[in-house]
Amino acid sequence: MEDVIVDTPAPLLTAAGATSVGRREWAGLAVLALACLVYSMDLTVLHLAVPQISEVLRPTSSQLLWIIDVYGFMVAGLLLTMGTIGDRIGRRRLLMVGAAAFAAVSVIAAFAPSAPILIGCRALLGVAGATLAPSTLSLIFTMFHDASQRSIAVGVWVGSYSVGGSIGPLAGGIMLEHFWWGSVFLLAVPVMVLLIVLAPRVLPEFRDPDAGRLDLVSAGLCTTAVLLVVFGMKKAAQDGPGAAAVSALTAGIAIGALFVRRQLNTSEPMLDLRLFRLGSFRTALTINMVSIFVAFGYALFVGQYFQLVLGMSPLRAGIATIPAGLGFMIGSQLGPRIMKVLRPAYMISGGMAMAACGLLLLTRITATGGVELTIAASLLVSFGLAPVFGITTELIVGTAPPEQAGAASGLSETGAEFGGALGISILGSISVAIYRNQLDTALPLGLREPDARAARDTLGAALDVARTMPGTVGSAVADAAKHAFLSGMHLTAAIAAGAALLLAVLAMTRLRHVPPG
Repeated sequence: MEDVIVDTPAPLLTAAGATSVGRREWAGLAVLALACLVYSMDLTVLHLAVPQISEVLRPTSSQLLWIIDVYGFMVAGLLLTMGTIGDRIGRRRLLMVGAAAFAAVSVIAAFAPSAPILIGCRALLGVAGATLAPSTLSLIFTMFHDASQRSIAVGVWVGSYSVGGSIGPLAGGIMLEHFWWGSVFLLAVPVMVLLIVLAPRVLPEFRDPDAGRLDLVSAGLCTTAVLLVVFGMKKAAQDGPGAAAVSALTAGIAIGALFVRRQLNTSEPMLDLRLFRLGSFRTALTINMVSIFVAFGYALFVGQYFQLVLGMSPLRAGIATIPAGLGFMIGSQLGPRIMKVLRPAYMISGGMAMAACGLLLLTRITATGGVELTIAASLLVSFGLAPVFGITTELIVGTAPPEQAGAASGLSETGAEFGGALGISILGSISVAIYRNQLDTALPLGLREPDARAARDTLGAALDVARTMPGTVGSAVADAAKHAFLSGMHLTAAIAAGAALLLAVLAMTRLRHVPPG
């Protein structure tokens, strides 16, 4: 089946006969990287604006959670569907439509007059954001046919996500120093406008001419299943495994089973499940998903440790995360170069072992110091994981036929979202359980029940309670809460380190046959 590509100059041939690319393709990669950076940044840029949003819009606690989480929910639920749509209508076209929608809704969100409108805007931003990740990745595989150049391009793609996630809090903090809370949304607008202007000039178009019509029933089943499962995981992490969480997970799994059954029985499946018969595809997808889980083993807690345990300002805490972002960016660029001479199995195993060492370092930090140790640990984790993300992403999408690259890209991103949700759910629940169990006996005697209940809820609430208490009692509450938080952090970091070592073994045993390059 031939690819439909327009506006693409004739490729150059390397000595080995593989197609090489010119300045236009590298310029196109820069445009795609900018789109990924904004997509990733929007996941974190809002965090520092929460206090101002609470003061101005007066959302309920439930509304505030939806303001923060609904973007990720919609992205997770629609990634696979959007990847499939891109294969049918054109990946560049979908990317441009998504960018235009993202810019327009960002402007509306910046001036949202109420919490419900802001929630709606965040949901629409998630819909638009879901077009970006699968479109950008599948276009990279369309543009770069030479294995070496494609590896570098995927490394840039992975690194752009890290840069976006890292500069999100920093950029948000700078904007909030000078402007109102809505200004954080306007950061995306000029980038998306630039993408719309440049995309027709530097990006090729691709679509599968024989794809047929989109199966709307399959798309609905897929989206509903993913949304329910991710919601159930987050609900379990937030409130424990209650009825709502269990019901959502059960319904999501049941609907997911219906989706799989429909794909197996239809002549034009939205996702060709025969891909899962390929051992490299299954292994790469598993490693990619669980490595995101491992990443949450420290990302969940490092920001809280800096701000709540050590008392750093949001801006200082954001600056302290810059080395980890740089480690991720450097690691994602070194990975493709090292992979020319090393097998992916060795690269992945070495990276996961390095990440495990960093996570084990986190078990040594204390409540009275540890900034340098935490930065060093985060640097090891990010530097170790960066090439893993790039290699597994290339294996996942590169294994799929070209006409299904969009769907495979969406599946890769959906797996990553599941890994993040699992990290929040499992590791977050373990940490909360340890925190509350330890505070049951560590809080000072005579504390009022409402204050004790609030302190057992979260570390932030405990510190708020401590500030209302007289000197020694307040100090005792704060110290007990900080030590309980660190106990949970130490155990979850150790669990994540164990998972990283298991992935190292899995890669070494199941991917040894994949050659270098």
